[in-house]
Amino acid sequence: MPSDEFELDDAPAFEIGDKVRVRKLIKNDGTFPGQEIGKVLANIGDIGYVASIGTFLQRSYIYAVHFLHTGFIIGCRAKELELVEAKDNEGNATQE
Repeated sequence: MPSDEFELDDAPAFEIGDKVRVRKLIKNDGTFPGQEIGKVLANIGDIGYVASIGTFLQRSYIYAVHFLHTGFIIGCRAKELELVEAKDNEGNATQE
C-alpha cells in the first residue's frame, strides 16, 4: 500500500492559515455543489489559504483551501499542494 494511504499516523503537512499553491489541475468530481461535473475549480499555480483540516476515510488529511480570487473553498490532498510561505515562531510569514 502506498505510504500516503495512512498519513494520519503523522502530523498534517500544512497548518490552518498556510499559504499554498496548487500542483495539479483540480476539476469538480461531483462533490463541489453548484458547479458542473468536470468544471475546473483550481488551475496549476493558483494560490489559496488553508481554512481547515479534516480527514478522509480515517486514512488521509483533506485541506479545505480558500482561493480568494474565485471564492471557492476546495478540499485538497497534501500531494496536490505545496507550501508558498511558512510561519516563524512568532507567527510571521517567511518565504520558503
